[in-house]
Amino acid sequence: MIDSHCHINDVSFKDNPAEYVKLAKCAGIAEFLVVGYDEKSSRIAVEIAKNFPECFAAVGIHPSDVKRMEKGDLESIEKMAQDDRVLAIGEIGLDYYWDKEESVQEQQKEFFIKQIDLANKLNKPISIHCRDAYEDCYQILKAHPVKKGGVMHCYGGSPEMAQLFIKLGFVLGFGGTLTFKNARKPREVLESISSNDYILETDAPYLAPDPYRGKQNHSKYLYLVRDKIAEIKGVSLEEVDRQSTENFNRIFR
Repeated sequence: MIDSHCHINDVSFKDNPAEYVKLAKCAGIAEFLVVGYDEKSSRIAVEIAKNFPECFAAVGIHPSDVKRMEKGDLESIEKMAQDDRVLAIGEIGLDYYWDKEESVQEQQKEFFIKQIDLANKLNKPISIHCRDAYEDCYQILKAHPVKKGGVMHCYGGSPEMAQLFIKLGFVLGFGGTLTFKNARKPREVLESISSNDYILETDAPYLAPDPYRGKQNHSKYLYLVRDKIAEIKGVSLEEVDRQSTENFNRIFR
């Protein structure tokens, strides 16, 4: 399995990333995409990718971190993104759940577009964080097509909107929320899409799957997401492993 979105660069894991990787590999994880959300975390993601052959990095400015950007941060992201260990620009996008002020939302849109332009310049896919902003996100992607596509990380939109993103060249990331007992919408989305259109993720240390909900997440729990997808799709665990890995490689390699 490949954990397509995790934060080994998070402060909670900084003391012993080697132990993190070891435990996850013992649970069947072959590779990790370590995702940045600001300049500092992106830099750490690249360092981890350079130190561990199983790890790769994505670098970018999260929408909720745009308002805290410092001068030169985007230029630093561009420089980092040229490293061979960086597979994508992310996580980038829009978040209207935490940021409801119109001025801040406009700033998010501006830097979302700038980072899409950067991804196209460097011929890389993107990892999108979107919350309570799916229509605006879709309209931006329509107006600014991403040459290499990408992933809708932790997708929480409707089945109908999912098809629109898929037509633009995106796959959908499914993580711990799919295992929650009240996860009606993610299950409906998964049932509505083909097996070519999903990848596995944890978003560790966030959104731990059942029965660890509310606790610190870890890539070693990815098998719980895999198992739930197999149950919903009515296929074998091996088929989910194979298909999700194939989908990841198609987008990110």
